[in-house]
Amino acid sequence: MRSPGALTRTVAARIRESAAPSRRPPLLRELLLLTVLYLAYKFGRRAANGQFADAYANADRIWDLERAMRLPNEAAVQDLLLHSESLVRAINIYYATVHFPAILLFLGWMFWRHPGHYTWIRWVLVWLTGAGLVLHLLFPLAPPRLFGRTEMMDTSAVFGPAVYGKPEANSMANQFAAMPSLHVGWAVVIAVGLIVAGRGRLRWLWVLHPLVTVVAVVATGHHYWMDGLVACALLAVILLLLRPPRALPHTREGTRRTAGARPSAVPVPVPEGAGGEADAPPARATASRTTER
Repeated sequence: MRSPGALTRTVAARIRESAAPSRRPPLLRELLLLTVLYLAYKFGRRAANGQFADAYANADRIWDLERAMRLPNEAAVQDLLLHSESLVRAINIYYATVHFPAILLFLGWMFWRHPGHYTWIRWVLVWLTGAGLVLHLLFPLAPPRLFGRTEMMDTSAVFGPAVYGKPEANSMANQFAAMPSLHVGWAVVIAVGLIVAGRGRLRWLWVLHPLVTVVAVVATGHHYWMDGLVACALLAVILLLLRPPRALPHTREGTRRTAGARPSAVPVPVPEGAGGEADAPPARATASRTTER
């Protein structure tokens, strides 16, 4: 029987192999794979629905833990945004409309422009979402907007656009799956993927997406700070196992670089003449030497 250490090393090795650089995978296969995984996630969340008593008990634990850690009160963030109705509506729209379209556009961009990184980031997303589903099943959690101790409102329901209706046990939307926040987790994945695969200093501006997402999920009353922190902790562990590819496969960018590179000048040996003096070198060799100097 394998020891726990050997088993861990084997699993880590196989995970790294799955993240090895590769050419662009077949589009139809990727669409089917992502569709199946998403449906499995949605139905998995539904299976975890209805655990209302556990969700409120866990909300008590999270709230007390955050206060013991002296984290800022989520209600204070919401109160700041309530000074401007336009800002609240903008944050609500960001929460309701950016999350899912952003991850689809991101995966499409990585698939088309960075195929060597696409396979890596796809596995990162799959493992993070799978870990999130496990926590949804094991740790149901009532969000701040449904937990009386926070004294927070559902800004989406009050100012629009509304995202959720009344919590129901047989609903496809499990409103008690707040831990971890995949809004935050997916936003960080997008930033990490675009920063790692991109070039130039401006790519660091992608950090703004997860920062705005954190403000959005907290201010709207949909998540606690701990929901985002746990998502980031899970992602950090996954990134330790799933390293970005070291060498990219053959891409358009690589083709342009190779085509634009000039072959280095190779010195041409000069044969010695019968009289002991060097004969005049060919014109091409002379030009090469002049260029080298």
